[in-house]
Amino acid sequence: MSTVDLLIAGARGGTNVGQSLYEGAERAGYRAMLLDTKLAMQGPYLLTKLKWHLMGHRPVRLSRFSAEVVDTCARVRPRFFVSVGIAPVKAAAVRALRAQGVQAINYLTDDPWNPGHRSRWALAALREYDRIASPRRANMPQLAALGRPEVRYVPFGYDPSHCFPEPADRSLASDVIFVGGADADRVPWVHRLVAAGLKVALYGSYWDRFPPTRGVSRGQAGPDVIRRATSVAKLALCLVRRANRDGHVMRSLEIAAIGACMLVEDTDEHRALFGPDGEAVVYFRTPDEMVARAQWLLGRDEERSRLARAVHALITEGPHSYADRLSAMLAER
Repeated sequence: MSTVDLLIAGARGGTNVGQSLYEGAERAGYRAMLLDTKLAMQGPYLLTKLKWHLMGHRPVRLSRFSAEVVDTCARVRPRFFVSVGIAPVKAAAVRALRAQGVQAINYLTDDPWNPGHRSRWALAALREYDRIASPRRANMPQLAALGRPEVRYVPFGYDPSHCFPEPADRSLASDVIFVGGADADRVPWVHRLVAAGLKVALYGSYWDRFPPTRGVSRGQAGPDVIRRATSVAKLALCLVRRANRDGHVMRSLEIAAIGACMLVEDTDEHRALFGPDGEAVVYFRTPDEMVARAQWLLGRDEERSRLARAVHALITEGPHSYADRLSAMLAER
């Protein structure tokens, strides 16, 4: 007899999507269990680096974690298995789950054809799933070409336990906040805002490595600081990740749920989420347009407040939490 409805393989803790899906499962009424995929990366430092960099982005304990997934499913007999991202689960393990009668689903939060993630073992495993839920439309034709899995579009969501408005903390104030890693193609965009004289606050990895952004980097921060800094920022910048072929990002939903005025890179996926320009967010396509629209908004307090209220209501009153995203992944068609 099944003791859980759903086994999730994802990173535990904090704002990790695996943790958010696990909590979302409980809110949606599923009996769920979470296996922490971070365990697959734990091992001797040199061996871990060797396998990752010289053996095709292979987690050091890939086989052991895969076996744990199969054994756990045999013990608790879930109806569904959901892995998150390029999960450390081998193709043979996914086949074994299907042989047990478990529906195997992958929520593919990263693009497996991104050179920073690509690996043969991961692509082989993806071919064995019953369903792949992709939060990016750009790679769906390639996923469909894998053959076996059903492919459906499931955007990123937000976690209501981490994403909500906070009272203003003036010590964290800025004209424009950006949260995310310092991808090389993002640096020139942010530099344009700094060069225009705007007070920019950057949170995330590696911004201090680039001279144009070093002076405005605030480093890594926990979800409480990010939430307070976003709540007090006049504008929140939303850029996609080109290496991942993103049309939107996790931050797209998180900013909205926190309730900030959003300055958003114009993509089809963002338009599908937020509607026309000026309804809930303001879009831009070029660095010049980004700076011009930021300056325009900074001079209009009432318009920023209206947009912040509109985007917050649009996302939080709609089916956009990770509980909703999980239901979309599991639903039969």
